Formats: sequence, structure tokens, C-alpha cells
Amino acid sequence: MAKGLACIAIVWHHLAFYGPMSDIAEPLAPDFMAWLYDYGRMAVQVFLVLGGYLAAASLAPLGVARFDFAGHVIAKRFVRLVVPYAVALLLTVVVAALVRPWMDHGSVPDEPTLSQLLANALLLQDIVGESALSAGVWYVAIDFQLFVLSVLVWATVRAVPGARRHAALLAQSAIVAGMAASLWVLNRMPELDMWAVYFFGSYGLGMLAFWAVRAPRAHGWVVLMLALGGIALAIDHRGRILVALATALCLVAALRTEGVRSWRGVEPLVRLGQMSYSVFLVHFAVCLLVNAVVSHLWPDSPVPNALGMLLAFVLSLAAGRQLYLRVERHVPSWTTALRWQLGLVGAGMLVAMSSHWA
Repeated sequence: MAKGLACIAIVWHHLAFYGPMSDIAEPLAPDFMAWLYDYGRMAVQVFLVLGGYLAAASLAPLGVARFDFAGHVIAKRFVRLVVPYAVALLLTVVVAALVRPWMDHGSVPDEPTLSQLLANALLLQDIVGESALSAGVWYVAIDFQLFVLSVLVWATVRAVPGARRHAALLAQSAIVAGMAASLWVLNRMPELDMWAVYFFGSYGLGMLAFWAVRAPRAHGWVVLMLALGGIALAIDHRGRILVALATALCLVAALRTEGVRSWRGVEPLVRLGQMSYSVFLVHFAVCLLVNAVVSHLWPDSPVPNALGMLLAFVLSLAAGRQLYLRVERHVPSWTTALRWQLGLVGAGMLVAMSSHWA
């Protein structure tokens, strides 16, 4: 359910951030628009914490790696991420090409280049200095980096001679040390925000939350979380870290309470949480198309543009559900991933060349 709420916040943040509908509708609710613009992005911290929680649950529920080969786990994760990702980016490239001739706005991506397409396909766009093809795709790259980093920590500890008896303690100590470095130092350096180490503190809080939920007594884990987060906030009070810490603590409290743990949640939010990745991937293309149509038909009317924002939100959920049902929930293969990666690059170049021929 938390994923569903965070997904809603992210979509509305992007609706407020990427105009022109939000620019035109802003006089109707200026404070609300400002809040979405400034604080809606904080929902990313919820996804980071939940990502860490799920990583610990799948990779090391007892603190020690339960996978055999790090490369196999990493490759499987990459394929599962990039197949729906490539489908959504391809849709965004096509929509941007359609609206570019008649919507002159900064939110419309430029014509893609070959290097840009390759970088986005390989989740390297920010590292190599290429523009993203869609809003929020930086998070997919960071999520993959965080997963890889976690796998390598557990695999490295397991490979240390004589570490088998204390593997869980060593791995968890390494995780905590990495969190401290991230929360206290690295997360205060904006130039590192294209690397996993910048976000590892929030991701690690999710891991600690999982181990706290599984532990016979959670007191020690909670004290550790409070110490890491509290010192980070004392050094440099950052709203994003406060949200991450609060999310992790709420997870522990909720999942260690029998009544809450057995509650099925609000069904629509639960379903939205299940397909949140697909909604996250596809919503920018939908919002871009609705922005173009509504702002073109009613360029100076706040009410139609506010309704257009609502329509874009609803259509984003519908498109995300289709992407989830038809692509994400199916187990992909390397062949499928390669086909969609090549399709993204090839179609992107065709779109770019066709605009020059027109």
C-alpha cells in the first residue's frame, strides 16, 4: 500500500513539474501546486527504503547471502528492469516526436541521438553525461546500482577466507558502515547523485527494517536506525533523510504489529503498488501527450488544464496497468531484453532521422 501512495505522489509531482498544464492551472491552487513541485519528490525515499527491505528479504534474509552466483543474480535483475523500461522509453520517444512540432515547451525531450539512446538503454545516462529520455529514469539506474552494490557486499564477505562462521555479522557490519558513510558524508555531496553511494543510506535503512521485523526483539535494530539517521540529521538536516528514517521505522512498527501485519490494506492501493514500477515508467509519455492536447486546445483556461492533469493521472494508471499485465509480470529472457533494447535504439534513430527528412 505504501508503494501505491508513493506512486501517486510521484506522478502528481511530475504533473506539477512538467507543464504546461500545471503552469496554466496553477492560479486555481498555487499552494498545492507549490507543495507538489517542492515535496512530491520525497516519495522517492519511500521506494528506496522499500527497495532495501525487499533486497534484504530476497538476497540475505538471515544476513548472509543465500544466492550462489552474484553474476547470475545481477543479470536476472537487469533483465527484469530493462524490458518494461525499454518499452516505456520507446513509447516516450514516439510521443515526444509526435508532439514536438506543435508544443514548444521545455518539458518536451529533444530529438534523441545514438549515444543518448545507447546510454539510456544501458542505464548509464547520468554517468556518461547524456540526457534522460524520460522523467524519473534516473531512479531505475540507481535502483539497479544499489542492488548490484548489495549483491557485491554479500558476495565479497562470503569469499573472505574463514568468514563463514561470522558471515552474517560481517556483512551486516559492512552494510551499516556503508550507510554511515552515505548518510553522514556522501549524501551531502550533490555531485555524487548519479551513484548508488549517494542513496545507500536510505536503501540500507530498508535492510535494517527487514532484519528488525525478522528479529526476536527489534530494539537493537531500531536504536541503530535512530542513531544512524539521527546523527545524519544533526550533521545536516535533510528532509529526504527524515522521510526515509520515518518510513523505515513505520515499516518496523507496522510489520511487528499482528493486527497491521494481517491487514490486507486498501485493495486499489495494493494493486497500484504491485504495478507501481510500470506506472512510474509509462506515466511521462502519457502526461506529455495529454499536456500537448489540452494546452493546445485551452492555452489560457485554468479549469480545463486542471481537469487535464486529472485525466493524465487516470490515463497514466491505465497505461501502467497495461504495461504491467502485458510486459512486467512476465518473466523475461535475455533474448527479449536484447530485442527491446535494440528496438529502442533503432526506433529512436528512425524517429530522429524522420524529423530531418520532413
